[in-house]
Amino acid sequence: MEELEIKLKEEGKISRLTNKTFKFDPKLGEGYYSANYFLKTREIVGKLAPNHIVTMQWFQRRDNVMLCGIDEAIAILHTFAAHPEGLEILALHDGDMISAEEPVLKVTGRYEDFGFLESVIDGVLARRSSVATNTKEVLDAAGSTPVFSMADRQDDYLTQVGDGYASYVAGINRVSTDAQGEWWGGKGMGTMPHALIQICGGDLCKAGDLYYNMFPEKGVTSLVDYNNDIVTDSLKLARHLGTKLHAVRVDTSSSLIDHYFDDKDTTGFDPHGVCKELIFALRNALDAEGFTYVDIVVSSSFSKEKIKEWTALGVPVSMYGVGTSLVNNTTCGFVGDLVVLDGKDEAKVGRYNIPSSRLEKVTYPIYNR
Repeated sequence: MEELEIKLKEEGKISRLTNKTFKFDPKLGEGYYSANYFLKTREIVGKLAPNHIVTMQWFQRRDNVMLCGIDEAIAILHTFAAHPEGLEILALHDGDMISAEEPVLKVTGRYEDFGFLESVIDGVLARRSSVATNTKEVLDAAGSTPVFSMADRQDDYLTQVGDGYASYVAGINRVSTDAQGEWWGGKGMGTMPHALIQICGGDLCKAGDLYYNMFPEKGVTSLVDYNNDIVTDSLKLARHLGTKLHAVRVDTSSSLIDHYFDDKDTTGFDPHGVCKELIFALRNALDAEGFTYVDIVVSSSFSKEKIKEWTALGVPVSMYGVGTSLVNNTTCGFVGDLVVLDGKDEAKVGRYNIPSSRLEKVTYPIYNR
């Protein structure tokens, strides 16, 4: 997406992303990703019961959901439906907050033209809205502390582009791969993995030097849990790098207890992994030696609940790295149903055409460029 489009989108001046934004597998139009019974029904209707005008609506069953995937769904319809110019599309917007059983998308037209896309759109709305909602809840918990998406390692790599966009809609613009930023123009960021420290034989100072020599314009952010002794190693690194050290990142496994606690009484709290007691101790140790400028980044198994607790307690964290909590939690599933036939209500028992004053008509094409 062009830089100007990004700026206008952020300012709320562009209501829809264009078909150019999304990259689709051409086989989607061939029905490759559609449930087989939709393909059979399209063939039956097209040959034996054509030209009925139906309305299909999509909704989900949870309150306080951040909607996402709408622009993508519209682009799918405009790209792969037969005669998309003949469809009437009413839709909410990506980023809208929605309630249970509120319609988010209604499409009216000939069933044989678009019905086979029902389950594809179900999946797009479910995945994108789940990620956006998860992201919003994590950001709400973090308050003013930034969150960095590490979701690239939590699922199939093909999910990165769409998940990155959904997290962006919810408010995250710090991502680990270029793919996560593809649809909104972002680029991956990050510093060093444990692999660089390993290649240096576990020597954090050497790893920090190598990183700084290659990227002198960037302050060093180093992982400090390699030896499971974060206070000792953070101080050693800070003394060595001085102001070249921008931040330390604590990524201790939840199966380990840091050596800081070797001679400490841990009664009353769980010392495993990245615990708040460890971070308070690290901050105090850095400050005591004048390294107040060194930020602390944390990652590894951070949920919205843990982040909310830490925010309330004022744990001195400069940024959270979050992965699993953003993407590996299906927050909401969408349902697509036919609810109108040839201008009259017609649906299975329990379904009906839900009225909505929030839906907006979508023009075809979205943009003429």
